[in-house]
Amino acid sequence: MGVAQDTKTIPVKVGVVLDLDDVLYGNIGLSCINMALSDFYASHSDYKTRLALTTIDSKRDVVGAAAAVQAIIGPALSTQAKFVIELGQKAQVPIISFSASSPFLTAIRSPYFFQATQNDSTQVNAISALVQAFGWRAAVPIYIDNEYGQGVIPYLTDALQAVDARVPYRSVISPSATDDQIVAELYKLMTMQTRVFIVHMFPSLGARLFAKAKEIGMMSEGYVWIMTDGLTAEFLSSPNPSVTDTMQGVLGIKPHVPSTKELKDFRVRWKRKFQQDNPDIIDAEMNIYGLWAYDAATALAFAVEKMADFGFQKVNVSSNSSTDLATLGVSLNGPDLLQALSNTSFKGLSGDYLFVNGKLQASPFWIVNVNGNGGRKVGFWTPTKGLVQTLINNTKGWEIPSSNGKKLKIGVPVKDGFGPQGYSIDVFEAAVRSLPYALLYEYIPYANPDGGPAGNYDDLIHQVYLRVLYVDFLAYMESGVSMIVPVTENNKKSAWIFLKPLTWDLWVTSFCFFIFIGFVVWVLEHRINEDFRGPPSNYIGTSFWFSFSTMIFAHRNFLSSFKFTVSCSNIYVHDFSFT
Repeated sequence: MGVAQDTKTIPVKVGVVLDLDDVLYGNIGLSCINMALSDFYASHSDYKTRLALTTIDSKRDVVGAAAAVQAIIGPALSTQAKFVIELGQKAQVPIISFSASSPFLTAIRSPYFFQATQNDSTQVNAISALVQAFGWRAAVPIYIDNEYGQGVIPYLTDALQAVDARVPYRSVISPSATDDQIVAELYKLMTMQTRVFIVHMFPSLGARLFAKAKEIGMMSEGYVWIMTDGLTAEFLSSPNPSVTDTMQGVLGIKPHVPSTKELKDFRVRWKRKFQQDNPDIIDAEMNIYGLWAYDAATALAFAVEKMADFGFQKVNVSSNSSTDLATLGVSLNGPDLLQALSNTSFKGLSGDYLFVNGKLQASPFWIVNVNGNGGRKVGFWTPTKGLVQTLINNTKGWEIPSSNGKKLKIGVPVKDGFGPQGYSIDVFEAAVRSLPYALLYEYIPYANPDGGPAGNYDDLIHQVYLRVLYVDFLAYMESGVSMIVPVTENNKKSAWIFLKPLTWDLWVTSFCFFIFIGFVVWVLEHRINEDFRGPPSNYIGTSFWFSFSTMIFAHRNFLSSFKFTVSCSNIYVHDFSFT
């Protein structure tokens, strides 16, 4: 398939590798690519180049295709893309995939691979923000056992741990799992306490998973199911009542696409064109992958035109018709086309279109809730501001496993006219409400079969004593007497704060006491101690100095009599009383 060309234009061969039996990626993607080129060259009729498409079924051999084209759009699935990326690396042919979203693909580090879709690692922060908003402390990822499913798990685990949410278990389901195997895995999940599940798998397997989950009662209240954007795009773009009926209440992540006049017009034109080309496919609806396919073809057309002035060189193809990789030729235009694609940016149907290190720049995400046959938007997440719209739900996502359903039994005394209420009950129930998980409990009256008290408090204490031999009891209040006093704020600071404990009367009394002690010391010592003799100024000063300085150090050389020792003892008593 291709776009009509005149003799003055340069045809550029491009391979389109898709599964033509897949409506979501194959039929819808191919129709969007064709419409993109028709619209592009209708508005840029003066361009020198024209993309000539060669459609290749991804279920067949694609090695030969790389030897005859300048670029490849596709494949659709991450499981198919790894081989094609290695093929493009060897042939120096740019690979542009509008739906292969696994982070494993970028880990190959091929400069010739362009992930023209949202990398799965970009949505894990939106999922973790959703988990954090509801206060869920743990979540279990359920994913398909292949490159697509495994690629996002390391990023998802890190994002959940960043918001203090554990990943206690990982549920891995084989792509070829039978219904019985799916049910067995679901029953295993029912025995666990965590009730928050994040589903990341192909839509066909996801539909079977949700159907079996509903059959065994895991879609009821108390369970939380979150699906990644791959499932959301499939189930909500073309709602199937038989599928959405099993998914009521499921939360999904959906990339934000700006609503523009061009997008609305395109949806109408595409719907009409698709029904004409595919009359056997009924009620097909445009999805995000179709928009990315449209923009990917447009980006490639822009990049090819940038190289028109330099001229295209033919691919060096081996004369051997074998599709062996060893005989695969190398495109001489690959490096230049690679650079042109990396520098291409424009306003596409899906929004601003720009490659950053070979990946489409991250976009905001909607949080949607499956309701009826469609999805209701309940939140909005952006890479810069996080979750910016309040969510409208309040499920805990953590319950006692239904396999045992045991309750915490709490014994309460029985008294006529009173029920299980009061301070202790209020404290307990407030603590239960603050738990991040659901705690089932019931109050068991300590009563006889007739409803009367089974004993007094002494009997109840005796029962507690008997249980002490087997369990530990922890009181939540300390026994004793307490006093409640008002708190007075006094932030004043002063160097004389040590004077506040003493009143003026006490200071006057202390001063008189020191004078009296000095007089007594002089009377007792002046006859036998020369230090207390001489002029009045000498012995008066010595007596007072001795009386006051005794508070600081002991005067051992002055202890000449028993009476003097008693006087010093009185001074020490006064000192100790102050301190």
